[in-house]
Amino acid sequence: MSEILKLDKINYSYIDGGYERKILKDLDFTFESGKFYTILGPSGSGKTTLLSIIAGLDTPSSGTIYFEGEDIKKMGLGKYRRNKISIVFQQYNLISYLTAVENVLVAMTETDNNLPKDKKGVAYNLLEKFGIVDTKADRLVTQLSGGEQQRVAIARSLASNVNLIFADEPTGNLDTATEKEIIAVFKELAHEYNKTVIVVTHSDAVSALSDQRILLSDGKLVTI
Repeated sequence: MSEILKLDKINYSYIDGGYERKILKDLDFTFESGKFYTILGPSGSGKTTLLSIIAGLDTPSSGTIYFEGEDIKKMGLGKYRRNKISIVFQQYNLISYLTAVENVLVAMTETDNNLPKDKKGVAYNLLEKFGIVDTKADRLVTQLSGGEQQRVAIARSLASNVNLIFADEPTGNLDTATEKEIIAVFKELAHEYNKTVIVVTHSDAVSALSDQRILLSDGKLVTI
């Protein structure tokens, strides 16, 4: 396994009522390719803030994030978000007036990465890989179940041909059986496709199925 993402002395704080509140404190951590990670921590510990920072949606007060050895700021945060990572959200963040396959195709238009010419064929294949057959792929996403919509979101995250996938409470709205199915998909992505999957979760059940469990405690990441 090789290093894909490195966090070097990441600090993050904000002013609350005139006082500085430190969320992340000289945080160091290295993520490897082909592994499924979960990040745990109580509400207010900064898990979502950390995810926003390592996804390039927010910037730390100080410190550096390296993707495959390159500082993502020097790379350009827009380029990093567009070509290196994908995010799966708890609320799916699908475009409601589009079909499942159209949602996946949209992701293909937003990257500079090399993609096959038959984008529509690839989109259908991705969806089928995650249990969305062609008849469902042609439905509006609002006509699909919660678990099916999350599968569409995962297929969309892969459509831009990236190796780093973040997920923020991706099973929070799903029943236990569907949760297990989605986690199995994440494990497959890591182990069979060499993707790095980093999931922020409150769920011990989800965390127990990951390759590496990490606790965000007192502003630092600790392997548990």
